[in-house]
Amino acid sequence: MTNLTSTQPKVVLKQTAEYREGYANSIQVQMSVWDFRLSFGTAHQDRADEITINNFQSVYLSPQQAKTLWNMLGQNVLQYEQTFGHIALEPKAALPTGPVH
Repeated sequence: MTNLTSTQPKVVLKQTAEYREGYANSIQVQMSVWDFRLSFGTAHQDRADEITINNFQSVYLSPQQAKTLWNMLGQNVLQYEQTFGHIALEPKAALPTGPVH
């Protein structure tokens, strides 16, 4: 007799030697038919008429992984707001306009 119940494999998280952590207050998203690219950076304003963004990392995701990330972020934002209160988005940042690759 075979066991018809499937068991989930144990997930082991490891960090490679190249693993890095960083803080980002700027994220640009670009998409193509094949993937999404998230570019992370830090934005700072030295002059009243100019904001400088220093990108330090881009991550490519399949459409399926991008949707999974979207769902996971939504769930975590809801939990955060239930615990700590509403996250305000003011002042509203301008939506980026740029090429879609």
